[in-house]
Amino acid sequence: MADIPENAITEKFLAGSGPGGQNVNKVATACQLRVDVFALGLAPDAYRRLKTLAGSRMTAAGELVILARSFRTQEANRADARARLNELVDAALVRPERRIKTKPSKAAKARRVDSKKARSSIKAGRGRVRPDQ
Repeated sequence: MADIPENAITEKFLAGSGPGGQNVNKVATACQLRVDVFALGLAPDAYRRLKTLAGSRMTAAGELVILARSFRTQEANRADARARLNELVDAALVRPERRIKTKPSKAAKARRVDSKKARSSIKAGRGRVRPDQ
């Protein structure tokens, strides 16, 4: 789990939609979390992966915006937003495994060509029959 410095996070509470009944119009329960990505001190490749994973949630100024409004209380929405932020950063820190290039063996290539020739002869036999001249 990534350690996210508190000075990189700013929280703002908004009047949210969703569950809450009449309370939703009166109380600002939705949590908008803004994170300065540069303050996280990520490696360049991790930053690139985070930018890709975040998509439209990342601003041009390098801020990651997470909006949590699934719950009725500020505390629950705050916890949800922080959990989602941690998941995103953790996913960005995981380095993908390098793909090892492979190539088919000579026998596999020969089998492929043989099956193509067989299929070709089957299809050639379906052509229009011409009377012998």
